[in-house]
Amino acid sequence: MKKILALLAFSVTLAHSAPAQQDPKAGKILDQMSAKYQALKAFNASFTQTLENDAAKVKENLTGDITVSGQKFRLKMKGQEIINNGTTLWTYMKAENEVNISDYEPDEEEVSPSQIYTLYKKGYKYTYVQEAKEGGELCDVIELSPEDRNNAVFKVRLSVSKADKSVKSWKMFKKNGNRYTFTIKKFVPNPPVTAATFTFDKSKYKGVKVIDLR
Repeated sequence: MKKILALLAFSVTLAHSAPAQQDPKAGKILDQMSAKYQALKAFNASFTQTLENDAAKVKENLTGDITVSGQKFRLKMKGQEIINNGTTLWTYMKAENEVNISDYEPDEEEVSPSQIYTLYKKGYKYTYVQEAKEGGELCDVIELSPEDRNNAVFKVRLSVSKADKSVKSWKMFKKNGNRYTFTIKKFVPNPPVTAATFTFDKSKYKGVKVIDLR
């Protein structure tokens, strides 16, 4: 589970120190972005995740699709499906036709896809960097730096659309030389969702092996 989410989200350790001086221009943009996402009942996004490490000569691309509603999400990516209804986590592996069921225990060292729009609010300094075009769209680029110096991540860059304040991409820089870039390819606000959207229905997976780890 953590291995998959590490390709989607930032691995962080939230600091408990006093708030640092923040860049007001960056803060205003981040607040507008956060308000946009928190006003949605749900959203769906298709994405590309790229892992690069120059020293190791690594470049890997993954694609996926995620539906998010509050703290709930359903993620489809590279032969796996991960479903979280807020209390239970299902991890389905297509090749094995197997699903692992566990209690959902939020990890404060990991930011899930449902938390990206509030990441900056605790444990980070943020600075406005520049304007830049992404996919032909003008964006504000904002840099986040963890206040905890022991964090494996030393920098995160967010690109926020100037037109509608949506997140277009983010890039995570880790001390081990890995760079993770998460790019939104398609975004759908308020898709129809029900409780069933965030539940694993084994009747739809013929012959699935169920391993309950709770």
